[in-house]
Amino acid sequence: MTVRTATTAEHEAFLRTRRAVSFLQTPAWAAVKAEWRSESLLWERDGRPVGAALVLYRQLPKVKRYLAYLPEGPVLDWADDDLAALLTPMVKHLKKQGAFAVRMGPPVVTGRWSAAQVKTGIADEAVRRLTELPPTERSVDGARVVSQLNALGWRHLAAAGGFAAGQPQYNFMIPFRHPDGTARTEDDVLKGMNQLWRRNIKKADKSGVEVALGGKDDLKAFHDLYVHTAERDHFTPRPLGYFTTMYDALNGAGDLSEMRVYLAHHEGDLVASTLWIRVGGHTWYSYGASSTEKRDVRGSNAVQWRMIRDSLESGADVYDLRGITDTLDADDAHVGLIQFKVGTGGEAVEYAGEWELPINRLVHKAFTVYMERR
Repeated sequence: MTVRTATTAEHEAFLRTRRAVSFLQTPAWAAVKAEWRSESLLWERDGRPVGAALVLYRQLPKVKRYLAYLPEGPVLDWADDDLAALLTPMVKHLKKQGAFAVRMGPPVVTGRWSAAQVKTGIADEAVRRLTELPPTERSVDGARVVSQLNALGWRHLAAAGGFAAGQPQYNFMIPFRHPDGTARTEDDVLKGMNQLWRRNIKKADKSGVEVALGGKDDLKAFHDLYVHTAERDHFTPRPLGYFTTMYDALNGAGDLSEMRVYLAHHEGDLVASTLWIRVGGHTWYSYGASSTEKRDVRGSNAVQWRMIRDSLESGADVYDLRGITDTLDADDAHVGLIQFKVGTGGEAVEYAGEWELPINRLVHKAFTVYMERR
């Protein structure tokens, strides 16, 4: 097994052989995160590619030492019984590149909960966390990965609410296949939603909400509404340039990845706008914005339903609504987001989370202190 620097073409060629790859692991994502140094890696066994990764290097102030970060990666066969054979040469390569520590987010599912279970948990005052509910599925492969990482000296990065230093550990998604593997239809997905979601979709339609697919020029309209949403919901918005770079990068990789802008209007007023991403058979709801006025016309439901239908039409396996916290406490401010996503009738999915391996413990300790002070 060898790990080496790969060209963009080699990296993309391997990703095209996979149905499910995070857009954070595409070479295009390096352009979005231009403040990090980046590198594509390729795993080869007997000269045959068996894995790939995008590595982002964050430099320590004033010294040429780096945190090597692989968001939602690397892209490997995580069901392999010998992860040491895959990870040891990666760590060796990254050490030569000046890494003092490696952080990664294995794209490995460890548990799943149905929408009905989550709804019941929210209604139960005795339940405070998602993990207090028995999952509908507990992954044997996921448990094996966690066990091997612990044995290899990797440290799990946990944080309150299920959000670690980087990507969320808990996501909510709508699978587009039945348990027997057959494809779900648009009608199947709609019937899986709760009554409120179905009613809101109908209300948006009757109210005259029109959802259209936009282009790069429409990112300004999206961003204006996104800034309005940020002010209302008290979060710090990203600049417009971030989204234009993201649009150019993801749409500039041929058929590997795609990003779309959706806009929902009511009587000429923009009431909701979202960003949609596709890589292989995986589609994502990436960012969303909505107006405070005219919330009763349900533009947010209308634009989500359009993205879900377009995901089905694209042949996707899943529609990913991205991160949720693990709280089911009805008094928690975050539970509203979960309730909105649960209404789609999908499932809550727990991943293995983010893991870190110190290479130079002294430098890693200094980095930890530096980040805590920030």
